[in-house]
Amino acid sequence: MKQALLIAAAAMLGLSGCSDSPAGKPVTRAELDGSGVDAAPEPSASPTQALGPSACESVTFEDVPLTHCIADPAQHRIGMVNLGPDKQPFASLAKFAASVDPATIAFAMNGGMYGDDLKALGYYVEKGERLKELDRGDGTGNFYMKPNGVFFGSGGTWRVMGSNTFFNTVGDRPEFGTQSGPLLLDGGKLHPEIQDDGPSKAIRNAVGVDASGKAHFVISDAPVSFGQLARYYRDVLKVSNALYLDGAVSSLWDPAGGRQDGGRVGPIIVVTRRAAAQPAKETATEAPEQ
Repeated sequence: MKQALLIAAAAMLGLSGCSDSPAGKPVTRAELDGSGVDAAPEPSASPTQALGPSACESVTFEDVPLTHCIADPAQHRIGMVNLGPDKQPFASLAKFAASVDPATIAFAMNGGMYGDDLKALGYYVEKGERLKELDRGDGTGNFYMKPNGVFFGSGGTWRVMGSNTFFNTVGDRPEFGTQSGPLLLDGGKLHPEIQDDGPSKAIRNAVGVDASGKAHFVISDAPVSFGQLARYYRDVLKVSNALYLDGAVSSLWDPAGGRQDGGRVGPIIVVTRRAAAQPAKETATEAPEQ
């Protein structure tokens, strides 16, 4: 009987040696050389952490939640995309995202006039190639609320300009360009047809460039009026010229922030991380037309 009790006690001791360590203590495993190694796993970076800090932040203006994204010439490049390898519009940020390495993208946002087929209308330049000419005509809808405007640039120099001013003063073709409308701000003043806070409210996005050359992209996360969006650019971001990009279908892809909006989109403004951006095309010996 005494021998049976001793065997049982030894078995219990053996089992206790395989039990979990007390809570909060690192698990130790024995190496073949007899040393102990702390086996507590190192915290692994999440997919979004691996992409670095987001260029976008959540803000609130007059009780309206907005997302504000900054493209900095020292860190980023800007370009346009519309058609995929199949020569058809990407149509969504998700489809575009599937075609690129997310680590190269700071963020992307829809922006620019397009038709029912989602192909660009109005002025549109991609990788230095003008695919659509400037539209200075008249019509109905937001785009034709004159003045409308162009967001364009080359290298790290970006601008927002009224369409007529662009036509009269810009001779060299930029590396990218997209036409939209209306201008929310023109020379620091609200568009003449925009009220401070009109009744029309929707999910909207826009772009403006400040005096230091940084491009500010804003998308509302709740319905916002034209006037509220314009005044945010004027009063908070201190931007003189701001261009309305779209409404209702406004969408943002922020890989580092883990955000990818749905919806059908036309032209897409892509902000790439400078280290990952393609080198600028060599300047032609003869300046191309707009």
